[in-house]
Amino acid sequence: MLIEKRVRTHNPTTSRRSAAKAEGQSLRVLAYEKFRQQILDGRLHAGQFVSQRELTELLEMPLGAIREMIPRLEAVRLIHTVPKRGLQVARVDLRLIRNAFQVRALIEREAIQHFAGVASDAELDELAQQHRDILTRAESGNPDPALDNDAETVDWGLHDRMVDAMDNDILSEIYRVNSLHVRLIRLDSQLVRPMRVIPGMVEHLRFIKALQEHDGERAVEMLLSHIDSSRQRILHRATTSASSPDGSASTETH
Repeated sequence: MLIEKRVRTHNPTTSRRSAAKAEGQSLRVLAYEKFRQQILDGRLHAGQFVSQRELTELLEMPLGAIREMIPRLEAVRLIHTVPKRGLQVARVDLRLIRNAFQVRALIEREAIQHFAGVASDAELDELAQQHRDILTRAESGNPDPALDNDAETVDWGLHDRMVDAMDNDILSEIYRVNSLHVRLIRLDSQLVRPMRVIPGMVEHLRFIKALQEHDGERAVEMLLSHIDSSRQRILHRATTSASSPDGSASTETH
C-alpha cells in the first residue's frame, strides 16, 4: 500500500505578512499602554487637544501605530475627534464623574465580596501596613515629594488587586479603562493633599479591617462608603472650581 506523504511547503510571502501583522498588533498594544501611562503620570490632561504627530513624539511610536491605536481609544471614550481641532482627551464633567463612579461601585462591590473569601491573613496584614506607612508620612507634615506617587500606588494597587482576584479578564479590562477615566479626574494642587491622601488611607484601613475580621458584609459597606466619599469630595471640588473667578476645574482620584 502506497502512502502518500504530504509535505507542507513554506510560503515566504505568507510568513512575512503574518510577521508584519503580528508586529503591527504589538505596536498598537504598546502605543495604547504608553498612552495609558501618560494619563497615569499626569502628562495628558482631561480636555487637552493633541495631534497625531504630537502623540508620535510623546509616546515615541511610529505614526502607523498611533493611527491604529486611535479607534481603540475612541471606542472606550478616552479621546474623541473634534473636526478641525484634532484629538481631544476626554473632558471631565458631572456626567463623566457620575458614570465612572457608578462603574467603580458595580465592579468593586463584587470584587470585595470575592476578595473577602480568598485573601489570606498575611496578605491583609501586609496591605494594612502599607496603608499605615503612607498615612504616617501624610500626617507628619514633612516635605515628601514621593508621597503622592507612593500613595496612588498603594491606593490603586489595592483596588486593582481585589478586581484581579476575581480572575475575570473581561472585568479587569473594563475596570482598567474606567480607572483611566477616574484618574483624569484629579486634584493637582498640593494644597488639597489632606483632602485626598489622608481620607483615602483612613477609609481603606476601615474596609481592610473588616476583611481581617472576615466580615464581608461590613467590608462591602465600608468600601461603598469610601467610593461615595471620594465622589462627594470630587463633586464638591468640581462645583467649587466651576464657580471660582478663573473658572478652573480640578478634581481628585480617590
